[in-house]
Amino acid sequence: MTDEIKLDETASKGRYWLRAQDGSEAEMTYTKSGESTIIIDHTLVPDAFRGQGVGVKLVERGVADARAARKKIIPLCPFAAAQFRRHPEWSDVLKS
Repeated sequence: MTDEIKLDETASKGRYWLRAQDGSEAEMTYTKSGESTIIIDHTLVPDAFRGQGVGVKLVERGVADARAARKKIIPLCPFAAAQFRRHPEWSDVLKS
């Protein structure tokens, strides 16, 4: 599923997203804070994706991309923050 997740990015913001067959979209948005930090500010998972772990997959993709780019993440979004608490293996990209 992470291969299906798309990324749209501008100079200051970004969005990971996935489209369901019914056209609805799950998304995780972020804001860039300087060159080395992103702030996850919103996660939305519509009913078409409920119970499939899509929200976690969106955060996992953000974590993987942050690692690859040597960036840190501030999980401002309550869902993303909860996922970081559940996944201590992501602590290397968590901005302290």
